[in-house]
Amino acid sequence: MDFELKLLPLARICSEKCDALVVLIPQDLSAGGDDPLSALAALALKAGDLEAKPGKLLSAYRTPGITATRVVLAGAGDASPRSVRTAVNAAMANLKNGNTQRVVVSLAALNNPQPEIVRAAVVACSEAAYVYSTTKSKVSPVKLQRVVIGVNELSVARPGFDKALALVKGIEFAKEWANRPANHATPTLLAGAARELARLRNIKVEVLGPKEVAKLGMGSFMAVAQGTSEPLRFIVLRYEGAARSAAPIVLIGKGITFDTGGISIKPAAEMDEMKFDMCGAASVLGTFRALAELQPALNVVGLIPASENMPGGRALKPGDVVTSMSGQTIEILNTDAEGRLVLCDALTYAERFKPRAVVDIATLTGACVIALGGVRSGLFSSNDELAQSLAAAGESSLDPCWRMPLDDDYAEGLKTNFADVANVAGRAGGAVTAAKFLHRFAGGFPWAHLDIAGTAWKGGAAKGATGRPVPLLLDYLLGQVTAAVPRKAQPKARPAKKSKPVSRTRA
Repeated sequence: MDFELKLLPLARICSEKCDALVVLIPQDLSAGGDDPLSALAALALKAGDLEAKPGKLLSAYRTPGITATRVVLAGAGDASPRSVRTAVNAAMANLKNGNTQRVVVSLAALNNPQPEIVRAAVVACSEAAYVYSTTKSKVSPVKLQRVVIGVNELSVARPGFDKALALVKGIEFAKEWANRPANHATPTLLAGAARELARLRNIKVEVLGPKEVAKLGMGSFMAVAQGTSEPLRFIVLRYEGAARSAAPIVLIGKGITFDTGGISIKPAAEMDEMKFDMCGAASVLGTFRALAELQPALNVVGLIPASENMPGGRALKPGDVVTSMSGQTIEILNTDAEGRLVLCDALTYAERFKPRAVVDIATLTGACVIALGGVRSGLFSSNDELAQSLAAAGESSLDPCWRMPLDDDYAEGLKTNFADVANVAGRAGGAVTAAKFLHRFAGGFPWAHLDIAGTAWKGGAAKGATGRPVPLLLDYLLGQVTAAVPRKAQPKARPAKKSKPVSRTRA
């Protein structure tokens, strides 16, 4: 679908030729316009046939004085980005089953909307039009081909529009790979998706296979992969938009391309949704896709430990003890707590980049779904400044998160008689104890963990990936552009098992 930003004040928009014209009506709509559209809106509001409440609609067909075939007046409330998103979602849903090919979405009544409002409108249009088709034999063509965003002033709207186009590409790339069935999104194929991104400006990709990972001593990651016939991949992406001396921000995405739970096998009901267990990885890929469009002046590293978690004859067993890349030993009490096992080695690997900050993103715990539902992602962090930046990015991007506790007392349940740490600590506070496990491996840098188990996908009739938290991550990264920080000396981490240095090769 194509987007266009166009100068279209209310008086001019009446003569704009299109299949459907969506006009957002704020609660403080200015009276006095003598064009047919303003007159229609004023009359509908006065008669009570239209409410300015977000999501309320009034449709008209072949209205005198208006060229558009259909007109949809959509209440936009206080005209905030959230209200605009609600209004556009409702209007696009109203048009979805028709023959609409060209839509004009008018923001002209909102009095020079800020960039965030324009972005919200574009992203909402994209979400309404998105259709997954990769593994379907017959695909109905998408009728909606073009969306024009009409505004009063181009210079104000342009930054939000450009950012939205990049964000849409990132979200759709993340959705595509998250929605694919596991046999169409193996670790090898996921590495192929990363290599696609390497064709774009300032992005480099390196893929490590089982031999390279073994030489690095990633015993925890390898243990998860040993029960499947699909070879693991450790994907390293680099976006280089700043000087080499500028320390990068590292994003780590959990890439379990299918999670049976391993020997601690999951119930059969809804297990198909465990193809979404690599949504953290998909969000990292999507964020890099957006970075390639915007080309911000910063350095970003993406790490994706990709594997299946299967109950094969060589699979990890409850009671096994494995040695992580950091040298810490881990007792496996539940093989379904595998995400933290692949992430902990990725966190250790991240130290070599001397990062400004590290953020891991994972569909980690059902406990986080119970705590926060599908509205907010769980945010855990060892650094207040980082946590505040991520929370602010969540609010500005309409992709909210909520900071959860990280008290040391929560780590008590991870103690074991047989290793340095256990991989689970019981049901109570499960999202927090999972974060505390990861915290052990993130002592050398500012670190945050986003648990997206409740927000990365939807179930039921609307089953599918949401593309979250690509909007949050992109806003966070763009907010760091002006705060360039040089690389610092490598901080001392906790004692680790030494491994021989190796040259990394492509798998």
